[in-house]
Amino acid sequence: MHHDRIAVVDFGGQYAHLIANKIRRLHVLAEIRQPEDDVSAFAGYKGVVFSGSPALASHDEDEFNKAIVDLDVPILGLCFGHQELAKHYGGTVEHTAREYGLATLRVTATSELFHGLPEQLTVWMSHGDTVTALPETFVEVGVSVDPDGTRHHNAAIASDARKRYGFQFHPEVDDTQGGDQMLENFVLRICKCTPSWTMDRYIEEQVAAIKQAVGDRGVFLLASGGVDSTVCARLLGQAIGGDHLHLLHIDNGLMRKDESRKVVAEFQRLGLGANLHFVDASDRFLAAVAGLIDPEKKRRAIGDTFIHVFEDEAARLNLEGRLLGQGTIYPDTIETGGTRRADVIKTHHNRVPIIEEMIAQGRVVEPLKDLYKVEVREMGEKLGIDPSLVWRHPFPGPGLGVRCLCSDGTLPPTHDPATAQPLIDAQLSGTRLSGVLVPIKSVGVKADLRCYEQPVMLWGEATHEELERVAAQIYQRVPHVNRCILDLTGRGAKSFTPLAATMTRDRLDLLREADDIVMRALARHDLLRVVWQCPTAIVPIAIDGRGRELVVVRPVLSERAMTARPAELPKALIDEIRPEILAVEGVSGLALDLTTKPPGTIEWE
Repeated sequence: MHHDRIAVVDFGGQYAHLIANKIRRLHVLAEIRQPEDDVSAFAGYKGVVFSGSPALASHDEDEFNKAIVDLDVPILGLCFGHQELAKHYGGTVEHTAREYGLATLRVTATSELFHGLPEQLTVWMSHGDTVTALPETFVEVGVSVDPDGTRHHNAAIASDARKRYGFQFHPEVDDTQGGDQMLENFVLRICKCTPSWTMDRYIEEQVAAIKQAVGDRGVFLLASGGVDSTVCARLLGQAIGGDHLHLLHIDNGLMRKDESRKVVAEFQRLGLGANLHFVDASDRFLAAVAGLIDPEKKRRAIGDTFIHVFEDEAARLNLEGRLLGQGTIYPDTIETGGTRRADVIKTHHNRVPIIEEMIAQGRVVEPLKDLYKVEVREMGEKLGIDPSLVWRHPFPGPGLGVRCLCSDGTLPPTHDPATAQPLIDAQLSGTRLSGVLVPIKSVGVKADLRCYEQPVMLWGEATHEELERVAAQIYQRVPHVNRCILDLTGRGAKSFTPLAATMTRDRLDLLREADDIVMRALARHDLLRVVWQCPTAIVPIAIDGRGRELVVVRPVLSERAMTARPAELPKALIDEIRPEILAVEGVSGLALDLTTKPPGTIEWE
């Protein structure tokens, strides 16, 4: 069957496949193309979208095929793509105001892009460059406005004569109000596509692709028991039959409390227990990460150990000839720098170099690798998997390993309270909040680039909306800050002492206990379907001379994990978990993460 198609040109931005995903959700086939592709590769497309990029349009001369810009179809540029369109036709791009997270967009002129939408919208920004002068035939159709009233021009531009359009913000992320409608207006109204693409068709095509890739070799699937590996198992079973599919669940010592027992029981309940194999490799994993502090080294050690255990078990079970199956989804790939232009935000366990070598050798099958969590869940429902499994909280492959922060006990190189404190105080002026820089680093993402920066702890009285606004001002205007956390003890903090700590069984047991307290509370308050994910992390810091572990709770609202907003927890829930967690031996404090993504990733490492 013929489908109208849109090309998404991937400049390496974190959201390139998210754009394609959102267009496919409109039942229009979207396909990823590369900036170097010949114009002949774009034959038949009814429109093109340029993605964002970690590059700076103001400084970098991107060597992409500029003939793509002159295609005789409508083109929509997003963030970097918006800037490149303006540059190509003679506009000016400068490195001026930074905007991260939520901003207010005011529509200033009539445009088909905003058909059916109000004149003021909340949109999602992640950029340092700005279009400061427009080329001929282009007009400004939207400006962004800071809380203090500062206007940023050319947040949305259009040239109906050229059928060229640009957004400085990201309509593809769920946090942009009306973003789906903007993309629908471009795809259906401007490009005039007919919607005919469905998930049922996608499943059919994946089943055929799996059969062709696997042949008669069979698959040995790493099965964590999460949503992705469970859906992957069901899809593989449908494609190649249960006799050709073996599952391996590995207890890596980084699981939640009693997790492995529950996972094995669940796979058996699903009828996938006949070829399910289990191994307790916790000692091997803990030995692999012993003494490691750097988050990337920890992630790589965990990923490498998964493969070593997999290979040993395949040999023991005489399954060496089978392909490695993984429930890899797209955020795992893009955050690991999985496209030529993408920055490495964090290396996922299923994208360590050993895995990449196996992929190059044709030894890996990953039928979900182009999907986001929301699509995986839709596929799971189509495949008849119980909703209780389809909608369970995501849990990272490296498990608690990315929630157990490590330190050598020294202050971060960028830790300069004397410089940072006046800037923090300026953002808190007029509020009932206090805040200080915390001497630890966590992973984040700013303008599609990895950042490894510090949090600011806040305490005092404020509504959730006020806290979000103040947090956004702090990590936009205070250098080397990518998170804000709220003290939940009511004590605040006079001093922080970073402590030397690596990943040990004792620390993981403490984290398991704190995590279990939080997850049970979410279940009691019926919030497991409201809060998309709620990591609990521990940070090796004594506060005012007390304890050794700061516990940070990170509830977020998201659909695809590429962006996220902090979820507000009921006061009753916080009042329940506070005494339980503070009573755990060694805990120095309890905090709530207030950070959007960007600039802070959902997991702290």
